[in-house]
Amino acid sequence: MSQIIISIGREFGSGGRVIAQALAERFGLPLYDRHLITEIAEKMGMTVEQVEKYNEVPKMKLLSRKVNGYSNSIEDNIAEMQFNIIDEKAASGESFVVVGRCSETKLKKYPGLVSLFILGDMESKIERVMKVYELNREDAEKFIAKKDKKRKRYHNYHVSGKWGDSRLYDLSVNSSKLGIDKTVDMLADYINARSEALK
Repeated sequence: MSQIIISIGREFGSGGRVIAQALAERFGLPLYDRHLITEIAEKMGMTVEQVEKYNEVPKMKLLSRKVNGYSNSIEDNIAEMQFNIIDEKAASGESFVVVGRCSETKLKKYPGLVSLFILGDMESKIERVMKVYELNREDAEKFIAKKDKKRKRYHNYHVSGKWGDSRLYDLSVNSSKLGIDKTVDMLADYINARSEALK
C-alpha cells in the first residue's frame, strides 16, 4: 500500500478522537496524538504532565522562557517539536493517523496526506461532553467553547489557514448526521479510494 497519512482536525465533542482511533485500527496504523507528548517529554527532560500543560496551547504573548536550552516560549518549542516529529515520520515513508497539530497544513507536501475535519451539531456535542466528562449542560457548553477557542487560536497562530475552514481539508464531515460508526465507514471508503488513486 502507498503511504497514507490521515490527518484529523476536530471540534471538541464531535467524536474526532474516537474516529481517529477507529480509523487507525481499521487500517492497522499507529495513532499520534497524546503519544507525541511522551516522546517530547523525554527529549526536553520534562514530565508528561508538564508537556501536557502546554500541549496545543497558543503562546502567551507576554511570556517567554528557556527550558533546557530551548529558546522562545515553551508553547512554541513543544509545538515545533511535534511538527518536526510528525514531519520526520512522514518523510521516512511511514503511514499513520495524526490528530490535530496543524497536520493538514504541516504535512500537505506529502501526496499520501488525507486531511479530514470532524464537526458536529451543537446538541450532539453537548450530550457527548456531558456524558464523557460528567458535566451539566451549562458547564458542557462552556467547556466546548473554551476548548474550541483554544484550538482555533493555536492553529491560526502556527499556520496561515483558518482552523475549520473547509478549503484546508479533503473532507469536512458532520459526525452527528450518520453517527460515529457510519462516519468511520464512510471515511474509510474515501481513504481506500485515495489509496487506490495513489498506486
